[in-house]
Amino acid sequence: MPPLIVFALGVMGAAMVVRWCAREVQRVNTELDELRAKASVEPLDRSTLPKLKPDPKTGEYRPG
Repeated sequence: MPPLIVFALGVMGAAMVVRWCAREVQRVNTELDELRAKASVEPLDRSTLPKLKPDPKTGEYRPG
């Protein structure tokens, strides 16, 4: 085959792969957006969380 035809086929194949990848990315992003819209985050009551206090020996904060 002449090199020009091989090159043209290669360019067409690369374009098809890029187009497929773009569609796949769009499909996955659409699915993720739908899942994020469905997931409702319940508000967290901060008063139920343990308080952090500094450890006098190490200076690190620990629950307590």
